Amino acid sequence: MTEMNLEFRGICLEVLGGYFEELGGKRKTNSFPYIYEGDRWSAQILREEEITFTAVFKVNAVHIHFSTENDKVMEELIKKYRYKTIRVGG
Repeated sequence: MTEMNLEFRGICLEVLGGYFEELGGKRKTNSFPYIYEGDRWSAQILREEEITFTAVFKVNAVHIHFSTENDKVMEELIKKYRYKTIRVGG
């Protein structure tokens, strides 16, 4: 089993969960930790918090735990998930 923890900032919790569903995962719980299970992988959205940089600049941070059956599956899952979370500035 391969495991990894990542933090995503500035993307709402519902959107991050939706990305797991787009990758073939099924949501198993309706409260923290939100658990998604896919083919040879699972993910848990552990918590969401607000990070304050200044008095007016705040951003959310979502902590996710990924589990896969091996390194190859993890590499592919993280590649696909990170692709969905790319944000282009402008």
